[in-house]
Amino acid sequence: MTTFILIHGMWHGGWCWDKLSALLKAAGHDVHAPTLAGLAERADLLNDDIDLNAHVQEIVDLISANNLRDVILVGHSSGGFMAHVVADKVPERVAHIVNLDGMIPENGKSLADLIGETWDFFKKKATESGNEWRCPPILEWTFGVSGAELERVQSKLTPHPLKTLTTPVALENPKTKSIPSTFILCSDGMTEEDIAAEEKKFTALGMNFRALPTGHDAMIAMPKELAEILVGL
Repeated sequence: MTTFILIHGMWHGGWCWDKLSALLKAAGHDVHAPTLAGLAERADLLNDDIDLNAHVQEIVDLISANNLRDVILVGHSSGGFMAHVVADKVPERVAHIVNLDGMIPENGKSLADLIGETWDFFKKKATESGNEWRCPPILEWTFGVSGAELERVQSKLTPHPLKTLTTPVALENPKTKSIPSTFILCSDGMTEEDIAAEEKKFTALGMNFRALPTGHDAMIAMPKELAEILVGL
């Protein structure tokens, strides 16, 4: 049995992992898919002070409270960025880091520092909504989901606390470098040359590389294929 912790990304909640969680549990694994403070069913906790450190601490506390070891951390999108930061806090508890279509953190930088014009777009949307630190869901972004499933997903999305994107990270634990890691690219719309270039980039970072021919929400659009990759780890 393997223990998986699944960390969702912006606007989502633990619900986005339901299909994947069911498959992993059916295969005999232990699965934790928490919803981070301020999102989904915990939206009532949303406040302008929630930052990346608060969300990271929630996952660290989950690991500690349940005495979890040899954990495979799976983070999607901004949760992928966050998974590396969690591992840096408790490297002795983590067996593998999986970044599902997210950014790789750089010491001293925030996620906002790394996403360039996308950050400006998020800030603009937040300001237009009436609160510059809460970005509403971008409904024109379908994440590779369509039809009735897209309607279901969009009905569950909630505003995201933007200070989680502006928090600089401190990657200070040398033990983290010895943890195996895998990057999973959602490659829908990319050419073979594009995918090869991405593979070269991530393998140069010492990461294993996989690609799924789907949009950004692979855990919803291709849960079976994603589960096969994760179990294979």
